[in-house]
Amino acid sequence: MSKHTVSTLQPSPWPQRAADLGRVFCGIDVSADTLAVAAIEPDQALRQRQFANSRSGHKALLDWLGKMKAPVRVSLEATGIYSMDLALALDAAKGIEVAVLNPKRVSDFAKSLRRSKTDWADAAVLADYSLRMPFVAWQRPSRSALALRAISRHIEALGVEQTRAGNRLHAAQGSVGTPRCVIEDLKRSLAGLQRRIRTLRRQARTHVDSDERMREQFRMLTGVPGIAQTSALQILGELVLLAPDLKARQWVARSGLDPVHQDSGTSVHKPARISRAGSCHLRRALYMPALAAVRWDPHLKAFYQALLTRHKRKLQALMAVARKLLHAIYGIFKTRTPYDGTKLFPTRLAPVPKT
Repeated sequence: MSKHTVSTLQPSPWPQRAADLGRVFCGIDVSADTLAVAAIEPDQALRQRQFANSRSGHKALLDWLGKMKAPVRVSLEATGIYSMDLALALDAAKGIEVAVLNPKRVSDFAKSLRRSKTDWADAAVLADYSLRMPFVAWQRPSRSALALRAISRHIEALGVEQTRAGNRLHAAQGSVGTPRCVIEDLKRSLAGLQRRIRTLRRQARTHVDSDERMREQFRMLTGVPGIAQTSALQILGELVLLAPDLKARQWVARSGLDPVHQDSGTSVHKPARISRAGSCHLRRALYMPALAAVRWDPHLKAFYQALLTRHKRKLQALMAVARKLLHAIYGIFKTRTPYDGTKLFPTRLAPVPKT
């Protein structure tokens, strides 16, 4: 055992089901630098170890799990880049099943156990989750899908930098005290960011075109009102890694666009809000298409106006439109048919007439 690992042994509070006898249930709490690991063995003992979140740490973890001499079922939360390499390593190992879980679902499960909030407690909760809850195996994404998500997220980050650079340039040009050399440097910086984004978009299209499924989905996305090629790349970069067996509501939950209602008795009536317990990247990718859709798609425009008539705030109505767009994308992907706005709404919701 290295100096970076610890080990404890204590009884597990949960009995195993008959069908799972002889299996090891493992939970891994992933952070940027470390992996807190808890494993419930067939003898009901809970073992805990810590490993580095690095290639060598992943190898040490696989060696440790391999010594269990029993099939291993691992659960970990989806934490973006911190968990992806680990999930890929575990999925490639023999005798290990992997589930990558929605953090919101794990959080709700943890609250029912009333545990402390520490890395070790989180790992133990994930191990208990593996033991008690239905198992859904993670499906390894293709290399093109992984590349597309990495590129699309990098483009998103550069877009934020581009906006900031544009704001700095605008402020500098509006001040008489700004020397010309500063303005020229800001212009060069902004132009450089724009070139990098264009280059990355071309690379993203190369990966899309190399995969038949992604190529078809990209074509269908650009057929949805409000979604141009730039937004299609960002949206597809987030959707390609979702498990193919998810339902439309699960897509919405993964995006964090699912509504949260707070009503209790006669005294608690708070306005509904979105949960935000999902991918902020997918929410951002849907924001501009939702803005465009309420202008150009008659069905979504009518839906948006109906929400405003019911005294919903503009942002609330826009998030509802984004949620409808996600439902529409789910439908066209599953049926492999072009977008049809009439399928999103009941017939009583008529489009707003053109003026």
